[in-house]
Order: sequence, then structure tokens, then C-alpha cells
Amino acid sequence: MAAGSPLAPDWLTIPADPAALERKLWARDVERSADGVLAVDGVSVEELAAEFGTPLFVVSEADFRARAAGFRDAFSAAFAAIGGEVDVYYAGKSFLCSEIAHWVSEEGLNLDTCSGGELAVAMRAGLPGERLGLHGNNKSAAEIGRALDLDLGRIVVDSLQEIAIVGDLAEARGVRANVLLRLTPGVHASTHEFIATAHEDQKFGLSLGADPSDPGGRSPASRAVDAALAHPGLRLLGVHCHIGSQIFEAEGFELAARRLLGFLAAVRDRHGVELPELDLGGGYGIAYTEADVPRGPEEIAGAMAAVVGSTCADLGLAVPRISIEPGRAIVGPSTFTLYTTGTTKTVHVDTVPAGPGQPATEPRRYVSVDGGMSDNARPVLYDADYSAVLASRVSGADPVLSRVVGKHCESGDIVVRDVYLPGDTAAGDLLAVPGTGAYCWALSSNYNYLGRPPVVAVAEGTARLIVRGETEEDLLARDVQRAATPTPGARSSA
Repeated sequence: MAAGSPLAPDWLTIPADPAALERKLWARDVERSADGVLAVDGVSVEELAAEFGTPLFVVSEADFRARAAGFRDAFSAAFAAIGGEVDVYYAGKSFLCSEIAHWVSEEGLNLDTCSGGELAVAMRAGLPGERLGLHGNNKSAAEIGRALDLDLGRIVVDSLQEIAIVGDLAEARGVRANVLLRLTPGVHASTHEFIATAHEDQKFGLSLGADPSDPGGRSPASRAVDAALAHPGLRLLGVHCHIGSQIFEAEGFELAARRLLGFLAAVRDRHGVELPELDLGGGYGIAYTEADVPRGPEEIAGAMAAVVGSTCADLGLAVPRISIEPGRAIVGPSTFTLYTTGTTKTVHVDTVPAGPGQPATEPRRYVSVDGGMSDNARPVLYDADYSAVLASRVSGADPVLSRVVGKHCESGDIVVRDVYLPGDTAAGDLLAVPGTGAYCWALSSNYNYLGRPPVVAVAEGTARLIVRGETEEDLLARDVQRAATPTPGARSSA
């Protein structure tokens, strides 16, 4: 076997068996068949590519449902042990279509939305309003109005201004809006700065810190409670926080729970009201590479229930109804993206020689695929790492350090920054990139006028389309052509 490349990151190892799958990266029913071709629930990637084309998002329905049920059951059991109840809201922003909304509902989960468009998907799937939530730091009056007309289970209010907006719109309709207040507990989660959302210096939520501009020195969170309780158009259910995304450590979640429960105790002492609900958000990390070590739902639920139970006991609070919002942890590992390889090339990167007579350059192989940053923007947005495997065959060639890149006119169009692929990977081979269910299709674009890829679900040995891929006709249908005008100076033939 070839020696490891000095260009590779420290965590990346040469696979002992290039055909083996790193199980934590894949859906439970993804395997290699006897001929070495990757298959999901018995359907081979060659069949999928032939029928639906590439790039292609492939979702294992059984895996999605199992992960959804895993969060539902683990959190229900853990909090039942301390006398509490739990609602699990699937975070639709990670990936949503009407079929996914059906799966969410059928597995007993609620659905969290962040826009009028996501609410429209939920409506198309027939989900009742009481099982929906609406987030957003800048909701439009139309979005709030739609939520009120649907009698949404909760609207998560993000600012002092929004308290009046939601309350006034509800009062004008003669209803009371169910609201949670999104708070920023000042927890610095261990994740990329662009997906950490509970520290002070960002756009979301109401701070727990004292506001020096307030005459009474109240925090924005305290002022929000005062205003929400006083508004006749609002029914204040409780508070909410979300500390970030792709988080592995338990400490941030536990600290946020303690701070919010302390705030609920302060509200009780100030207003004589125990708010009945606490939403602790989501953000649970998944494995994108061999270096990632995610925690299972049982471990997460047990740790959170222990903290909530002990803190409530210390504060003399009844255990509130808990909500969580997993999205990535359900759909992320359930999905992989299938690409077709195109051009390849090897470049030689300048390095510091290890010693006399050692090479001053090291090779890196570039493997181009037929998608890229238009179907997975995460690497270019926040340096996200992924893995990849040769999916259409097994190779005996030595693995070489490779970089999987897209077809867009950007040098940053990188799908997988570092991976060992067989040295004979060539045009026409299929590559599979696992863990692409969350924030890939959802963030997809038409850059360079590429259509967004289709999404197929595989269940019980059958693949079916759940999101149609865009065609050039779809893209051109939105392009408004200028009206035909006579060419200047042209003579009529009449």
C-alpha cells in the first residue's frame, strides 16, 4: 500500500480496505453488493444513475424514519423518568419537501419551519397547524398572518419589535398567538462561527444580559417577557434557545438548559407565573469524516434530562414541557449524493522537504464530478469536510490523495477537500459522498445555470422520485424575454 501523503490532514488515514464503508457515515441499509457496487436497500447506484441521472440525492426512507423515531423514543423515555413530556420538532430548514413532511408526521414528530415557503410545504402535506412552529429573525407580516390563520402551535418570537407585530396582527384577527421567546444564553458552542447562534454578537434572539440603555437595567429577555405577558394578542408559552449546529460536546447544551431554567425561575419570582414550555433547540453533530464522533439520541437525551431534572429541583420549578429540534441528525446520514466522474489530473504541490534527497513537491489528484458547489455549498461556506468512495466498482489500485471538485467556474468549488481514492478512478466512474442530507439540497443554487438535482427515496427495494430535478426549460421559464422589436433600419417586406 502507498505511504500516506504529507499533504493529508492528520486525521485522514489510508483505508485498509478501500471497498469498506465507514459505517457511521452511511445510512443503515447502504452496502456493497457482491460485485462491489454500492447499493441502498438493494437498489444499486448504477440503477439509480441510469434511471435518474447524476448528480442525485439518494435518501434511505427506512434510515430517516429510524433516526426520527430514535429521537422521539429516547427523549420521551428520558424525560418521562423525571416527570416531563417532550415534543420533537424536525428542523425543516435542513431539508424539506412534502414527502419528508409526511414521514415526519407519520413518525409522530412535529415540524419546525422558518418561512412562508416552508409553511406552504407543510400545508401541501396536510400537517395540522398545531403541529407546526415558525422561526425567523425577520418574519414578514404575510408569514405571520399565515401562521395565525393556520393556528400554529407556536411562533418563536425573535425580537422586542416582533412581540408587538405578532401581538397586533393576532389581536386584529380576534385570536391569541401561541409564542415562545428566543433567548441568547451567551453559550459559545464549539463549532464554526457561522453556525454558532447563542453568543451575543449575532442576529438571533433576545439577550439575557443587562441592557445599559434600559432605565431599569433589565435585559432584553426580561423586557420581552413583560411585553408578551401584557399583550392581549399573545399567549406566552415559554422560552427557546438554539446554541448552534454540528455540535458534539454536551457541555454547551447543559449550560444553556441551566441558564434558561434559571430565567424561568426569575420570571416566576417576578410575575408569579411558571411558563410551561422550554425549547432547547437542536444542532446535534453527525459524522462527515472518520474523525467525527457523534453522540446517539439516548446519550444526548439522558444527559439533558439529568440536567433539567436536577436544575428544576434546585430551583423549585415543575419540569416544563421540553421541545427539541433535530434536523441534520435525522436527514444528514440518511442521504448520500451520487456523482459521475469526469476529468482528472495530478498536480504537484510545493512542500518543505523532509530531509536531504527528499522530494520538494507532493502529488495531489483532482477528480472532477458533474455537480459541485451548486448542490453542496457547505465546503465553500464554512470549510465543511466530507468523505467519498468509488461507488460503481471495487479497485485494486493503490489509494492516492485526491480532491473531489465540481464543474463550476470557482477555484473554491470543492466537494471533498481530502480523501484517498483508488489511483485508477477515471471518467465515467460513480462517486458517492455520504452525509449530504442536511443543508445541501436546501442550500442548492443555479450557479452557472445548472439545474438543482433530483432527490429520490429508496424503500423496500424500490426507488421513487420525491423532488424532480430542474431542467433547462425550468430555468428559462423564469427568464423574461424581451418583446420582439423591428431591427433599426430594417425595411418591411409588405
